[in-house]
Order: sequence, then structure tokens, then C-alpha cells
Amino acid sequence: MSSVTTLFPITLPATWQQSVNTLSSTLADWLYDPTSLTARLKQHCQDFRVELIGQHIEPCHSNEAKGNISAGEQVLVREVLLYCDNTPQVFARSLLPLTSLTGEQQQLAHLGTQPLGQVLFNHPNLARQSFEVAEFLPHSSVGKLAKQLNLPMTHNLWGRRSVFILAEKPIMVAEVFLPNAFAYQHGVYG
Repeated sequence: MSSVTTLFPITLPATWQQSVNTLSSTLADWLYDPTSLTARLKQHCQDFRVELIGQHIEPCHSNEAKGNISAGEQVLVREVLLYCDNTPQVFARSLLPLTSLTGEQQQLAHLGTQPLGQVLFNHPNLARQSFEVAEFLPHSSVGKLAKQLNLPMTHNLWGRRSVFILAEKPIMVAEVFLPNAFAYQHGVYG
């Protein structure tokens, strides 16, 4: 476990929007890619791994309520880092309503260091709702995480969130690209 576990829960208060016109084409491609982020990251590295920062149950905050996930509803919050070749690429925060963790979906509460995306995208009946994106400044909670990881922030960070529907059960996943992420690099990764 790294020292970032002391920051849990990191949370992602932000102004989420449907679209932003000022993004580079590379960043927009990563933010609006409907395929598995886990699978895409794995294509760009030899060693992919997930670090579990923390996981606990809490009421859904009003700024994270969306679609079928209501403010005040009990959710399992899971925060992880996605690494490619020991470089932290993505901070992910997932909200799994306890009402969604029934039946076959109970396994989602016990993923540990297994990527949630890999499990979700293996289900043929998975649906994903539209993306929202947000910008994160250096003093934001995820900016503080980057500092804790010794990742210098020479630019603001960008993230996305969407709700997945799995067997008619909602799951919110938010992902923020950290300072050294492929999403900010031009050329081969676009």
C-alpha cells in the first residue's frame, strides 16, 4: 500500500459538462472513447496494474447523484489508481449502489486489485450512458493526489464520468487522467 491510501476518500467535486470545445483531439479521443479504458491502457504498456486506494459504504453526495443513482442512497465507493509500467495513468472513483450489488453483481464488491472495467466490459448486456467531462485544478482533491504521487502538474487535469447499466443496475464510474497520462501526449497515443 502506498501513502495515497491516507487521502481516501479523494472524491471528485467538479462542474461536469456534456461537451467541451477546447480539448486537444488526443485528449478528446481518450475522454469520449466508449470502449474499455482498461483494455486501451493495456495496449500501451507491458505491465498494467490496479492499486486499490480504498473502498467503503457512504451516502451518495448530491454532486455525484446522476440518473438512477440518487442523493443519499447508500453506495459502495471504490477508488483506485491504474498504472502502466509503474506510471500512474488514471485515478478512478466508482459508485456502486448497494441495490446494484445483488445477484451476480455481488462480485463487484470484492474486486480488490482486479479492474472494474475488465469485469463490466465482459458482460454482453452492458449499456453505457453519455459521458460528462470536467477539469481539475492543481488545488483540487485529485490535484493533491497527483502531488502525493510526485507527479508535477504542469497543466490542469481532465476526467470523465458515465453511468453503466448492468442487468438494469446502475454503476457510476469517474476517471481522471493524471499528469503523465497518455491522454495528454500527442502522436502515437492519440
